[in-house]
Amino acid sequence: MAALVLLRAGLARPRGARMALFGRTLLRRPAVLATVADGSAPARQGHSPPQQGHGSSKAASLHWTGERAVSVFLLGLLPAAYLYPGPVVDYSLAAALTLHGHWGLGQVITDYVHGDVPIKLANTGLYVLSAVTFAGLCYFNYHDVGICKAVAMLWSL
Repeated sequence: MAALVLLRAGLARPRGARMALFGRTLLRRPAVLATVADGSAPARQGHSPPQQGHGSSKAASLHWTGERAVSVFLLGLLPAAYLYPGPVVDYSLAAALTLHGHWGLGQVITDYVHGDVPIKLANTGLYVLSAVTFAGLCYFNYHDVGICKAVAMLWSL
């Protein structure tokens, strides 16, 4: 816990680590990516190999930062959905949950699916699943009670 406080305060950071976006921010690049970018360590295949759409460590770092931003957005959106249910929150939840699930399942595909044809099929299936999920949530928000009120109805049972 103390190490986390020191990292956030900027007093200590892993050797060679760089900040993610605008100088002194709370989001930091993973230490592995920082050392790969410096050239001081051999390149390592991680969750996002270059052939999967991340051509550089900068792109992978921005993707990682985006994933964390969506996660933090979801943490704030859940209390907002309870306190202020409405169409704006419903559609925001539909978009954020779909994106969060898409990125999570994409990492599962990256880790466990091997070979060119199976990867293409799995990625195609993932895009179809994500599109159908988003369309279904939007349909539910428009033609029914919406995500917030549906969860409130489930809690009242």
